[in-house]
Amino acid sequence: MKKKVIIIAAHPDDEALGCAGTIAKHVAQSDIVHTVFMTNGIGARPNQSEEKIKKRLKVSKLVQSFLGISSSHYLNFPDNSMDSVPFLDIVKKLEEIIFKLKPSVIYTHCHCDLNIDHQITHTAVMTACRPIPKSSIREIYGFEVLSSTEWSTTQKFTFAPTFFVDILKYHAIKIKALQMYKDEMRTEPHSRSIKHSKILAQHRGYTVGCEMAEAFEVYRIVD
Repeated sequence: MKKKVIIIAAHPDDEALGCAGTIAKHVAQSDIVHTVFMTNGIGARPNQSEEKIKKRLKVSKLVQSFLGISSSHYLNFPDNSMDSVPFLDIVKKLEEIIFKLKPSVIYTHCHCDLNIDHQITHTAVMTACRPIPKSSIREIYGFEVLSSTEWSTTQKFTFAPTFFVDILKYHAIKIKALQMYKDEMRTEPHSRSIKHSKILAQHRGYTVGCEMAEAFEVYRIVD
């Protein structure tokens, strides 16, 4: 039976960094995958322009097409300033999409990321996906994003994955998606680099005895 899946990411490129291999695997299994992006990802940077924002959007749409995404939703909350928006407004936007699409699986940010947009996205998703009767949502997972998850300074919460997806057959697709987001990638030894992404996939894979994997925290599984 086909699954309906939604990836809810703070910024365009987070979906590729966090779970592009898993997305490709879902698509290969004929699951229906949608993406939701909370902000444009660059609006808070110095010397930004409408042209650069449009370019990021164009690249993101190309990546979604490449990955086989069925539909993408861009909510246009202020980049790196989601904490300036009433939380209820964020939740309501997500609820509208979730109610319309009726997914069974959700992937989003983990709760411990350094980036404030990631943190708020996580909390908003968990609020919008609260376990009410007759909810379509059966599974919720949290992914890691290089240069945010491992940069967190919190001592109380750290990324602790217990679910691993073997992406050996799909890793090349993930790397291609990251290459398409070339303006967001950096040169090693920067954490958000192609090389580090490969190393992380190997590390997560070796952790569970396979060649390459993506790792997730489990927030809900209803069987």
